[in-house]
Amino acid sequence: MADKLAVVFGGPSPEHDISILTGLLSERVLRDAGRDVAPLYWTRTGEWVLCPPRSEAKDFLEGAPKGATRLEAVLGSGFQTPKKGLGGGKPVTIDAALNCCHGGAGENGGVNALFDQLGIPLTGGPSTLAALGMDKLAFGAVLQGNGIPTLPRVALSSAEPPFGGPYIVKPRFGGSSIGIEVVEDLDTARALARSSVHLRQGVVLEPFVKGAVDLNLAYATHPSLRTSLLEKPLAPAAVEGIYSYGQKYLQTDGLVAAPRELPAQVPDTVTKEAERLAEAVLEVTGIKGVGRLDFLLVDGVLHVNEINTIPGSMSLYLWPKEVSAAELLLGAVEEARASFGRAEPAPFEPGAALRAAGGIGGKLGQLGQAR
Repeated sequence: MADKLAVVFGGPSPEHDISILTGLLSERVLRDAGRDVAPLYWTRTGEWVLCPPRSEAKDFLEGAPKGATRLEAVLGSGFQTPKKGLGGGKPVTIDAALNCCHGGAGENGGVNALFDQLGIPLTGGPSTLAALGMDKLAFGAVLQGNGIPTLPRVALSSAEPPFGGPYIVKPRFGGSSIGIEVVEDLDTARALARSSVHLRQGVVLEPFVKGAVDLNLAYATHPSLRTSLLEKPLAPAAVEGIYSYGQKYLQTDGLVAAPRELPAQVPDTVTKEAERLAEAVLEVTGIKGVGRLDFLLVDGVLHVNEINTIPGSMSLYLWPKEVSAAELLLGAVEEARASFGRAEPAPFEPGAALRAAGGIGGKLGQLGQAR
């Protein structure tokens, strides 16, 4: 009997709607490949809902689509239908799941930690590495500490940054381009930090380099590292600065139809350098799965900008036609299953420290002894 795969999408995040689109696309890809798929929708209010197959985007305009079934998450047991009367809920079989949640707890490791407790392997983890991918400040520090070229990035504080303006102001933990602004000076950056709802969890500053070229490269790490075509997004000619959320997503076909050069019209040396840097980043961070790395080309030098561990449309549109989209997604699922439940071994046999501890009451007398 074939495995039951869930596609998880939605979640309490500003990128909720885009996650629905990614989830529905991924469901179609896997279903068309003959897999048994459960579309598992995480509502804005935190409920879990099993949706009808092949739902459309418009079905979610008022919340969960008609015909959906509300589920309960039971730690250690997975998902089940709600209890009725004195009877228990009916278990819902899910053998593994593809994470299509963008931003928030769906991408920062929160939902991975939940699925660990449910006993369901989920892509986009483990939770610690998912958190690293979402933390722009920590991710940049890891790159700098390992000699990987990246533009300087600091937390916004009362201190002067080690570079001058203009500045790019970014949410430390945000995804996509939401909340990102270009400002001329620090006073404006600090005023923006106080007023923007997207900057409440932390703010990072980077130098804004006029003329820098955005380049993107998708990756898949199972069964071995592969990289996509190199993309150059093309923002509208009238727009200078950040390629905004609206320009990326708020058009009829979203990212798939966004203007781009694919492959990017750059020297072969730049493409090779992007592939080399992708391998270096994934090696030092340990991040796995299907994702995307974003680069900035500044005066002929390629810099790693950010990693997107769960990118829009899973970045399937960046791969050559001969690469199977279903194969990429299923590879990520298989990778998650292979690493699921691998706990660190205990340094001693279970119970050894407890037997050696003695009475806790005696330890109370030791508190405050050091002077």
